[in-house]
Amino acid sequence: MKIAHNIKLSTFSYEEDDADQIRQGLLDLVPFDLEQEKLELKKTNVQGFKEKCIIIFELFMKKERHTNKFLNHIKEQLTTDQRNLLLRQQESRLDEKLDFFLRIDKPRFLKDGVVQLTEQGNCYHIRISIAAYPAHREQALEVVQEWLGGV
Repeated sequence: MKIAHNIKLSTFSYEEDDADQIRQGLLDLVPFDLEQEKLELKKTNVQGFKEKCIIIFELFMKKERHTNKFLNHIKEQLTTDQRNLLLRQQESRLDEKLDFFLRIDKPRFLKDGVVQLTEQGNCYHIRISIAAYPAHREQALEVVQEWLGGV
């Protein structure tokens, strides 16, 4: 079953951060080798507040084999309580374009390798464009329920 049309992972690395560690953390969230799968991790340098340098890392997946493998991998990393929380919050996490959003606690993942949901900004952002047919909110919510609720 196709769960997502595409998925975008992104994160920021600030001047005081270890950019290589943050980049590697993003790569560790993905259950396959980007080079083998011909996927590119995009790196963009921007200037933030007070002229501080910020690096934005982004990974975009659109092939079904990539999106499904990634979503199944993330689901396996989440505890039952976290999956239930996402199901309870699914209405607020799904926008009008049928994009579903998750945030993974970056410090916790980098330190312990644990996928922990967060509402804080220091995170790995995941935007999932839900594959709903027809493309209506109710259908998208059913896809999310099937993904998170299925064993």
